[in-house]
Amino acid sequence: MTTPETETFLTDIMPQQLVAERAIHDGDPGPRIALWSRNDPVTLLGANLTALGWAEVEPAFREVASWFSDPVAYEIELIAAEASGDLAYTVVYEHNTVMVQGTARTYTLRVTHAYRREEGAWRIVHRHADWPPPPGATLLPDPEPAP
Repeated sequence: MTTPETETFLTDIMPQQLVAERAIHDGDPGPRIALWSRNDPVTLLGANLTALGWAEVEPAFREVASWFSDPVAYEIELIAAEASGDLAYTVVYEHNTVMVQGTARTYTLRVTHAYRREEGAWRIVHRHADWPPPPGATLLPDPEPAP
């Protein structure tokens, strides 16, 4: 169950997030850059690169945009979210079909965003994206059978 505060946050940010992510996958970093805070600390722990501070994050987004072209499909699957006061987060799966450096790719990323409200607008301050583990993967060894 989500709170009214979280519902308001999602109604505001998710359409903007969808536009921004679709744009970057068409080679345009502008809408994603517009959603981000310029006030450090901001952090990017991407699936393929890391950046710390706005001076590194902005050029990283321009680089990422240069990898992509000819998007076919991009969807966000919301897993969890919450907003409280001036902080919020989302946990999503990003499902994407796009050209990546000239090669057609279909993939999914697990993504967490952290947001901070600045001057009445939600701004992203952190993105963590990674590849989901393959089915059946585990960090722990199989338990020994009971005697």
